[in-house]
Amino acid sequence: METEFSVFNIFTLLGGLAFFLYGMNVMSTGLEKLTGGKLEAALQKMTSNKLKAILLGMGVTIAIQSSSAMTVMLVGFVNSGIMTLEQTIAVCFGSNIGTTFTAWILCLGDIKDTGAGGVIDFLLKMLKPESFSPLVALIGVILIMFAKKNKKKDIGRILVGFSVLMTGMTLMSDSVDPLAQSEEFQKLLTAFENPVLGVVVGAVFTGIIQSSAGSIGILMAFSTSGALTYGMALPIIMGCNIGTCVTALLATFGVSKDAKRVAWIHILIKIIGTLVLLPIIWFLQSVVDLSIMNATVGYLGIAVMHTIFNVATTVMFLPFTKQLVKLAHLVVKDGKEEKERDSKRTLTGLDDILLKTPAVAVHSCLNATEQMAELTRDTINMALRILTEYSEESADTIIENEDIIDSFEDKINSYLLKISKSSVTGKDSRSVSKMMHCVGNFERISDHAVNLVESAQEMHDKGIFFSPECVNEIKVITDAIMENINKAFDAYKDGDLSIAHKVEPLEEVVDNLSTELKNRHIRRLQNDECTVELGYIFQDVLTNLERISDHCSNIAGCLIETDEKTNIHAYLHDVKENDENFRKDYRSYAEEYFKRLEMSDKIA
Repeated sequence: METEFSVFNIFTLLGGLAFFLYGMNVMSTGLEKLTGGKLEAALQKMTSNKLKAILLGMGVTIAIQSSSAMTVMLVGFVNSGIMTLEQTIAVCFGSNIGTTFTAWILCLGDIKDTGAGGVIDFLLKMLKPESFSPLVALIGVILIMFAKKNKKKDIGRILVGFSVLMTGMTLMSDSVDPLAQSEEFQKLLTAFENPVLGVVVGAVFTGIIQSSAGSIGILMAFSTSGALTYGMALPIIMGCNIGTCVTALLATFGVSKDAKRVAWIHILIKIIGTLVLLPIIWFLQSVVDLSIMNATVGYLGIAVMHTIFNVATTVMFLPFTKQLVKLAHLVVKDGKEEKERDSKRTLTGLDDILLKTPAVAVHSCLNATEQMAELTRDTINMALRILTEYSEESADTIIENEDIIDSFEDKINSYLLKISKSSVTGKDSRSVSKMMHCVGNFERISDHAVNLVESAQEMHDKGIFFSPECVNEIKVITDAIMENINKAFDAYKDGDLSIAHKVEPLEEVVDNLSTELKNRHIRRLQNDECTVELGYIFQDVLTNLERISDHCSNIAGCLIETDEKTNIHAYLHDVKENDENFRKDYRSYAEEYFKRLEMSDKIA
């Protein structure tokens, strides 16, 4: 008895598509969290070599199962100034090839039994989605419900997402089975013998659902009717590849010109590739007998054509990446007010587009905090020098930098707040916590830099100066503080706890140096070797220097507390009382800087 195609089959088809898209989304999100931004972070470091960039683009796309998400990331990276337009092209090629991996996974649904029975048929049956999907779902649910570690829960979500995706694919295939006997469907398919219509339908449908994998999945489902040929399927596949660019295009609203060009390069590759390859196929059909184009296509044939199209466009455009950039500039022209970025004073990495992939957003925000840290380091270094070598230009730069650092803190904290509302891994959550604590300390250090400038300006304006002895003493303590700043900032940038552990011993030495300098200052006052007015300024300078060292201690302490999962107050009490390494480091620093202090007395 033949089953007729009815409205209920359409309901099943749409339900299957919903399952497919939801499963894809769940699996993609889980994979993004599992990678923790590691693959995405490599994008910024491995784009100088085209082959490496292509392989990396493939790897990331396969890992996160979404070429659209990959392109959106690239738009965000360029808009944030993390990557250049030229660096994204080869990655884009790799992403186009990587997205075909989903089609190959879906080919599992087309595995046929041999009919011979036995072990071989059992193994082949187990490879079919309807056989293994329930088991995969069961394992995934068990991990989600009972696993204690977030990483295992993420693996569980990936497995459940994959199972839902495959279930959706099965539903779509089953829903279109009756079409094999439908005369109306056969007549409808004849319209797709017009390749232009195939391209348009594929592009429009994919643009609506914003998933080329979903469109390819539906095409595979329709191929089970036995009425779809290679000649009909190829233009639709090309259209699906064009339609998937809609997501990237939607991500370009409110971004920079170069970020818009990333999306347009993605579109141009697909459109020009279609305009070149489709006429070649027509020409070959008219000159050579391509009987395969009239043969019935199945899952495997669709996957092969999908892959060949994307590999062919990559081979075609790879030698012409510079021309692609020029073409993108013609499509998206520079505005009259387009200005160059000041890489040092323009914060990079904080783009709302990247929030769609929280792991990437965390890594990009880490780059932004490192940029803030470097500007703070440069600023405090200038401020320490200005105490003994006053410069009006340096003073203005320090004050200007402090305003920039203030704005950096506001932007980073706002962005971190947005990230914290997303679903992030435990490791990324710890990174967010560290950044929130450390950016505040960076900003406080820049405040103290301005305070030092004010003291230096007061002396300059009044025409009063520290004595040579006092200047030598300041050089000793500022060298100790600069060393501690370098240790704290390097520990933060490199995530090196061995350096972080050396900050507190040096901070203790700075405190003792400050106490010694205050005592020496009192003796100079008693001997009328220093004025009261200079004395007040000297006290203010020492207080600010101590506070700077305290903030270095806070930064190192935050790293230790977060990564070693310890209470910082208990830790500090314990190391000062019982840790031999702490005492050894303290003695080493104390011997070095107090010896220099004694030498400065002889020089003075």
